[in-house]
Amino acid sequence: MLLSIIMILSACGSSGNSVPITAETEGIWNHFFVYPLSWLIIQVAEFFYGSYGLSIIVVTIALRLLLLPLMLKQQKSSRAMQELRPEMEALQQKYKDASSKDPKKQQEMQKELMTLYKSQGVNPMAGCLPLFVQLPVLMAFYFAIMRTEEIARHTFLWFDLGQPDPLYLLPFIAGATTFLQMKLTSAQLNDQMKIIMYIMPVMIIVAGLSLPSALSLYWVVGNVFMIIQTYFTVTRAEKKTSLISRS
Repeated sequence: MLLSIIMILSACGSSGNSVPITAETEGIWNHFFVYPLSWLIIQVAEFFYGSYGLSIIVVTIALRLLLLPLMLKQQKSSRAMQELRPEMEALQQKYKDASSKDPKKQQEMQKELMTLYKSQGVNPMAGCLPLFVQLPVLMAFYFAIMRTEEIARHTFLWFDLGQPDPLYLLPFIAGATTFLQMKLTSAQLNDQMKIIMYIMPVMIIVAGLSLPSALSLYWVVGNVFMIIQTYFTVTRAEKKTSLISRS
């Protein structure tokens, strides 16, 4: 997720990604990914009498629902890997001294790891494929918001969608919901990865202070959706597992 955010934020500054998107815009990425989502935002806004804020909310939720099966598959794979972590760490500890020096020991460790995965029916790559499918869609929607001219000419609630939030509320709400979302899944992160839980919200806040409010609105809605999804698919599942293990 951190890598995807870095890619998104760095891409904001390039001139090609700031040019308004139209049906005539050339390029496979623009024509087949960004423009269809821009068109969808406009059509939904017209349905809501020109409210582009409502359109961003509705389309964000619709995309999240569409991607939900992939997200659930990714979370299932993450939980499976989490359950295997003690055994994986035991194997790594077993080969700790020799694996970095002896290629044969490295091969033995990898072979034992693959045997462990196979015996538990776990595919370590199963969690990656859904992510690679989700990222292009979510990034395309990000650029669709950035490059749809009509959005910048409208307001929603107290803010201008084309300008940063004058009250600075949305960026901080986006940062807080990002932190909460990651906190709910922190049990699935190792100690090194948990630092992302503190870096990501700061990045979102800093970006939100300078980027159009439409993007902060998108982040907030997406985060709230993910918080609800994570609670029902991860947090409750972990509580049930904990209760079963205690009984």
